[in-house]
Amino acid sequence: MYAIELSQHAQHFLTKLDSHIKERIEQRLKRLGENPFPSDAKFVCRHEGEKVFRYRIGEYRALYKVKETQEVVLITKIDKRPRVYNKI
Repeated sequence: MYAIELSQHAQHFLTKLDSHIKERIEQRLKRLGENPFPSDAKFVCRHEGEKVFRYRIGEYRALYKVKETQEVVLITKIDKRPRVYNKI
């Protein structure tokens, strides 16, 4: 079981959302703790030597890194699809 950590950017974005959307996103992110490489996650790029994956949550996307040695899934960015890939 992996721990889920949110970056400041991801936490800030979630605080601005309506409660029902925020709850839906949080439920989907919890699934990453059980399986950090689900079939619907895709490799996007490398950032600072680490692989970055994207996870679809409706019209939103979550970008995350898996730190296997620490057993942590770090959610680096959450946003709507057109904006999430800006400045990875």
